[in-house]
Amino acid sequence: MTENTLVIIGGDAAGMSAASKVRRSQPERKIIVFEKSAYTSYSACGIPYFISETVKSIDELVVRSPETFREKYNIDVRTMHLVMEVDTQNKKIKVLDKERNEEFWQLYDQLLIATGGKSYCPDITGKDAENAFGVSTLKSGINIEKFIEEKKPQSAVIIGGGYIGLEMAEALLIRGLKVSIINRGKQLMNTLDPDMGEMVSEAMQKLGITVHCEEELKAFQLDGNTISAVITNKQSIPADIVVFGMGSAPNTDFLKDSGIELGVRNAIKVNSQMQTNIKDVWAAGDCAESLHLISHRHTYIALGTIANKTGVVAGSSISGENPHFPGVVGTAVCKICSYEVARTGLLEKDLKELGIEYVKGTIKSRTRAHYYPKSKDITVKLLAEKNSGRLLGGQIIGEEGAAKRIDVLATALTHNLTLQNIIDLDLSYAPPFSPVWDPVQTAARKLINDV
Repeated sequence: MTENTLVIIGGDAAGMSAASKVRRSQPERKIIVFEKSAYTSYSACGIPYFISETVKSIDELVVRSPETFREKYNIDVRTMHLVMEVDTQNKKIKVLDKERNEEFWQLYDQLLIATGGKSYCPDITGKDAENAFGVSTLKSGINIEKFIEEKKPQSAVIIGGGYIGLEMAEALLIRGLKVSIINRGKQLMNTLDPDMGEMVSEAMQKLGITVHCEEELKAFQLDGNTISAVITNKQSIPADIVVFGMGSAPNTDFLKDSGIELGVRNAIKVNSQMQTNIKDVWAAGDCAESLHLISHRHTYIALGTIANKTGVVAGSSISGENPHFPGVVGTAVCKICSYEVARTGLLEKDLKELGIEYVKGTIKSRTRAHYYPKSKDITVKLLAEKNSGRLLGGQIIGEEGAAKRIDVLATALTHNLTLQNIIDLDLSYAPPFSPVWDPVQTAARKLINDV
């Protein structure tokens, strides 16, 4: 057994946050990181903006290169190495060196699994066609950009209406493509209530994006190894490029027979210190579960913010400290051209499932004082517990200056604030930034009458 070796599987947000934390705490510790791609510590969230050419170079999305970690931080990062199997009984992992096409076993004393998520794609013939792309790694973003530059596609079909699907719709629209979205549900963004999701669908159509809701992918029409059309249960839609935007799933298939316990959507079960059920094995980031602070249930939410935070907690725990990751409230934001969408907390369907009696209210306001130039529309929906007035969830749709107001509601949820507490907050005001009553407080003032 090698002495005191920490092995990390995955070299992006969670894995490298943990590695960096351990290195700061234990300067002499041996740390080996296996990363299946050629990149470390990159912003996957920035991929749509690279494709739209808002971000000019792929290098701008890389926070630290493998060379930097090796030379400056003495972290043995091995890119193009795919971990295929974990043997927790003998404390070793099976690794494929992709460049040499050689397999070997690596021993560990402590192990962190930070393999992230993978783009979901149904098992349909043609899913691996040369013009079909998932969006989960930096390499996938490079492949899409290369395809656009070389093939000059004119039409795009995006399958799925979640965050990635909508951000990619914006990117391809900016690049001049005719964009269609196929969505299985009745609305885009199933992380919103139906009434708010309908507003997103209307906004997309105003931008010139064709939206096909309540349609399901059935097959691809192929011309050799190229998709020429996407076939749904209702129609056939021509496509020069196809993007999978149906969300992500935990990348945990390789853990079969490892003894590591999986939970929601096969994400790894962890405690508040990111420890698994196996001694000396931790997990963090998009491959692990999180505790939802409002429902008090475990959930799976794949976001860079959570990955970075849980990576630091895992690194602290591995270093012998006593950290705790409290959980999440499910806060997320998304931009589609001029429109901004944000949400936090629980949806109406969640509250019904939990049997929580609630009240709801929606207001329309402005992002700035109504007389100030470039004041934009904003819609705020709040959900609160009946009788107590405790905030349970919030959703915001608007234009510039709308989305980041969700952070006020996320803070309120984290600390169990009521509608009255939100009304009483001493929020900032000046005409260029807000009406006298900020829209989140206006929404709280309206809803409190129904409590």
